[in-house]
Amino acid sequence: MARVRFTQRDGVVPVIEWLRTRVRRAYERQLERALDHPPEHVAVIQDGNRRYARKHGAEATDGHREGAETTQDVLEWCQTLGIEELTLYTFSTENFDRPQEQLDVIFDLAEEKLYEFADDERIHENEVSIRAIGDLPRLPERVRDAIDYAERRTSDYDGFVLNVALAYGGRERLLSATRDVVAEAADGDLDPAEIDVDTVADRLYDRRVRDVDLIVRTGGVQRTSNFLPWHANGNEAAVYFCAPYWPEFSRADFLRGLRTYEHREESWRRTRARRGIALLRALGGVELAEARETVRRCRDALPAAERPAADGEAPEVTDPADPSPSGE
Repeated sequence: MARVRFTQRDGVVPVIEWLRTRVRRAYERQLERALDHPPEHVAVIQDGNRRYARKHGAEATDGHREGAETTQDVLEWCQTLGIEELTLYTFSTENFDRPQEQLDVIFDLAEEKLYEFADDERIHENEVSIRAIGDLPRLPERVRDAIDYAERRTSDYDGFVLNVALAYGGRERLLSATRDVVAEAADGDLDPAEIDVDTVADRLYDRRVRDVDLIVRTGGVQRTSNFLPWHANGNEAAVYFCAPYWPEFSRADFLRGLRTYEHREESWRRTRARRGIALLRALGGVELAEARETVRRCRDALPAAERPAADGEAPEVTDPADPSPSGE
């Protein structure tokens, strides 16, 4: 039986496709309304371009090009939702082992998109600063030229940060920064007693990268692949793995990832509040007035149903010493 069609202003559209679009948009609005505090920095592992192409009987080149369109969409979603920094895992150091014809396709596309982004009016309207991170000297000269062009054209912007990870390896980057610290200390330019977190962070990249709040990986693979270990693992970033290949990644998928981050943050707040209350109750009468005020603030951080009824009532904590982020 043929599907019923009707005419809209834009032409003849299948009813079922129209309904799907309406339902999808309603679902996206519902997900967006549920967001309270979006993450500041989202890092994305764009996986599945080649598998997407094989699935549709197309060339790998087509998969990479469609994936590049998704990249443009995600950048716009981030800006709309109030996210301040986006890092895209575009090409790892391990990818250099691929056949040369595949590398040429990836490098050609990276070059093309860097110039395209750098000249895009939306980039300049939204004051997007484009930066490349990774072992950039290993890239072909034409790609390095495109990086220089994009960084120069957007160097004065601070409205949004787009990091493009090219020839990137997390461990290698940490090793390089460590060697720099050791060399400076050996030369007497750095006091070993003053080495701290900022000392290493300042030497990882030319400009500081925010701690990562959420890592998203598409394509059904559940690992973070050595991606931003200092900024993600050190910040205990939330991680969202999803099945769609990168070219199929939708706004609803992205919003579900943001909810994963918010659920993690809500769990952390509840756990910290419970442990704080338990610890202060254990202190007894020491600085009692101050302790009671701190207990009150911790209690207010809990959902209403989980709050102790009175200052003298001990909170129910299953295991205050449990170090897991979601102790409930």
